Amino acid sequence: MHIRSALVAGTALIQTAVANSSSVHAKNVIYIVPDGYGPASQNMARDLASLIETGTTGTNPEIHELPVDDLAIGRVRTHSANRMITDSAASGTAFAAGHKSYNGAISVTPEGLPVGSILEAAKLKGLKTGLVSTTSISDATPAVYAAHVANRGSQPLIAEQELGYSHPLGPMVDLLLGGGRCNFTPRGAQGSCRSDDVDLLEYADSQGFTVATTRAEFKTLEKAPLPILGLFNDGSMRYEMDRRIEQDEPSLLEMTQTAVNTLHRATNRRGKGFFLMIEAARIDHAGHDNDPANHAHETWMYNDVIAWVRDWIDSHPDTILLSAADHETGGLTLSGYDPLPLRNTTHSRAYLQALWDADRPSNEAEQRVYLVSTILPLAGLENASDAEIDAILAASSIGSGVAALLSSRAGVHWSTGGHTSVDVTLHGYAAGRVKRAALRADLAGGWDNTELPRYIEAVLRLDMDGVTRRLRRAAEQDDSWLGASEVAKRDLGDHDHYH
Repeated sequence: MHIRSALVAGTALIQTAVANSSSVHAKNVIYIVPDGYGPASQNMARDLASLIETGTTGTNPEIHELPVDDLAIGRVRTHSANRMITDSAASGTAFAAGHKSYNGAISVTPEGLPVGSILEAAKLKGLKTGLVSTTSISDATPAVYAAHVANRGSQPLIAEQELGYSHPLGPMVDLLLGGGRCNFTPRGAQGSCRSDDVDLLEYADSQGFTVATTRAEFKTLEKAPLPILGLFNDGSMRYEMDRRIEQDEPSLLEMTQTAVNTLHRATNRRGKGFFLMIEAARIDHAGHDNDPANHAHETWMYNDVIAWVRDWIDSHPDTILLSAADHETGGLTLSGYDPLPLRNTTHSRAYLQALWDADRPSNEAEQRVYLVSTILPLAGLENASDAEIDAILAASSIGSGVAALLSSRAGVHWSTGGHTSVDVTLHGYAAGRVKRAALRADLAGGWDNTELPRYIEAVLRLDMDGVTRRLRRAAEQDDSWLGASEVAKRDLGDHDHYH
């Protein structure tokens, strides 16, 4: 038997064993993806949160646990079918559909064939479904649950499938909350990313979706019936550091609360449950930017979401929580480390760069004054020395110079601006001592990322392979919805453009 054939056969046997070994059953599953999050991400967020909350210094630390710290139950391998270092599309395909594929694939095999996702299997069995993300809702991680395309860059096509506009099995998602409005608006509309005249916001409205595009409209969604489409930015939503000050978008926690409560309200009396995927997407983006305080604050928000979901599950014990990152981003290490210099940073590197690009004076002397008077205080670097200011001004960009100085002062080191191949931590929670012990016993140890949806499949008693068969039959009739012509461009590698 060829090595590749042996690996495929071995994976199939493992998936069967996982499905047959589940001793936990639940009505609802909430799966949370902290994109780009690694063990050091949690370490840095925990320490910075403790220093901010207790007022202690890095030389006399009083460190408190964050909510995620108590929920670790295993670890997950993340490689893709064609790279030791995965991207979010290939890892997402593994998490959503249980198949290894190439970097850039959205729930299709290396041969370009569609594979059914856990969300689609839930929907077709009568459960309600939801996707929440702080990046574009048509970006890779949410896309793999409700779309099938050869190339993750085909976000307009992904948006169509997520709404059921071109999905061969109809609408699969009852609730979508996040960014990426530009992929839903027709060309010519302000901020549109589309090259055609398809207006998916209008289509959603015609299909009975409650559509929200502002924070004020978001506040009305708590009592709105399904289906719901909420798109609060043309692209990625604001970093949490920036959002707290701007206050024009809902937070990840607010979207989580609305999603969980809405799905519960829609299913509580029906005897059917729900499947919800939540992505803390911007941990990854901050890692790509090597932006230490920002990375920590995004990780902190992920912990806040976990805490709220954990408490909700205690009141709704027919629900389980699973959470694992698709990969680690940045190669973060902590050496000569003290997070105290990050304490006073109030804005992300991206925000500071945008501010500089928009308002910097043309005169070099005035630029230095503007940097010192406006940019550095927002970075918590009011006391930067002349040499440090010179280094920021000489950097490839002001944002990169500020982030590098913050990292250096805090003893935070980045080995890359891309992804890494390190294993990620698997977290889980169930209400009650017996059920929680059973979940931990089921999932203790190391797992391939393809095995996790098979476990959820067993927990919810679903049939992912049945969905795959239906998708394959549809593709035999017409495969244009797969973006099949783009298969030749499928391997996107680990380029920074694709987070």
